[in-house]
Amino acid sequence: MKRDLRSLDEDACMSIVKAMNEKPFRAKQLYEWIHRKRVFDIDGMTNLPMEMREKLKEEYITDPIKLEFKQVSDDKNAEKYIFSLQDGDCIECVWMRYKSGDSLCVSSQVGCRMGCTFCASTINGLSRNLTPGEILSQVYDVEAEHYGESGGRLSHIIVMGMGEPFDNYANLMSFIRILTSEKGRNLSARAISVSTCGLEYGIRKLADERLPITLALSLHAPDDELRNKIMPITASHPLSEVLDACREYFSKTGRRITWEYSMIQGVNDHAKHAEKLAELAVDMREKGCPVHINLIPLNPVKERVYGRSGEKTIVIFKKILEKYGINVTIRREMGSGIDAACGQLRRKVIG
Repeated sequence: MKRDLRSLDEDACMSIVKAMNEKPFRAKQLYEWIHRKRVFDIDGMTNLPMEMREKLKEEYITDPIKLEFKQVSDDKNAEKYIFSLQDGDCIECVWMRYKSGDSLCVSSQVGCRMGCTFCASTINGLSRNLTPGEILSQVYDVEAEHYGESGGRLSHIIVMGMGEPFDNYANLMSFIRILTSEKGRNLSARAISVSTCGLEYGIRKLADERLPITLALSLHAPDDELRNKIMPITASHPLSEVLDACREYFSKTGRRITWEYSMIQGVNDHAKHAEKLAELAVDMREKGCPVHINLIPLNPVKERVYGRSGEKTIVIFKKILEKYGINVTIRREMGSGIDAACGQLRRKVIG
């Protein structure tokens, strides 16, 4: 299997150029073709010597993923893409249109090993990590597919698709550094959100990067007992440690934490759960770490037993939180008709 050029940062490009006995300035040209001009064909790197291009083609491919198909929502505000990989597996990502700009939710792994019981991504476990180039290609390819020559661009990237980003930390950071490089795509780090189910060591490592990235914690329950039932990772990553890491993240970056809370009918949507969740949020606020709570109407997965909380239940839940002065929103529902839950469409494809 050939390596992908899109995984190469500036140092890696320089190493390749040196190994080929080419002049150092070729490294800059190579990097710009890959990450600024985002060429899809090595032969299109027209200012590189033909001999160099031929050598590159022997070992590398430009794009490590291939668009297989996409589903478009009825209102045209959401599109779900399925991409195949060189090893025959597939991944998915979701494009969404908001008033503030267009967002893309990308996958960081093929499958997931975290075991959350309401999520389609975990059903077959983890196959492997995605390379930086495979994560980047979701961005590059969707922009090319969706905007073409119009000059349109994504304004926000969310690492919240299949997989646990901190379970693939090195490749995640390589992806972010390339995506935000001034010599490449040059996306602001403030336009990137990373979601974790609660690996506190990953939160602390990201805090040490001192990047203004938005951190989203997939909370989904207000205490360890309930959280452990739907998110087994809680047994080794209790909330006290996770929330302490979140406070450290805020103190080092100044970026407000988002808590993602999927509303699951009869499981975590009672008034008592809202009261407990409010207690957690108030405690965080009093300790100097404000949070924003995002209530998510669950996208049901046929292989799972859980259903979605009713609209009235979600509104009541929101009002309880607001009573305590907590910043809370209900996520606008997008893409339920295109299998938009994480891993849902991929499940349909692989069977």
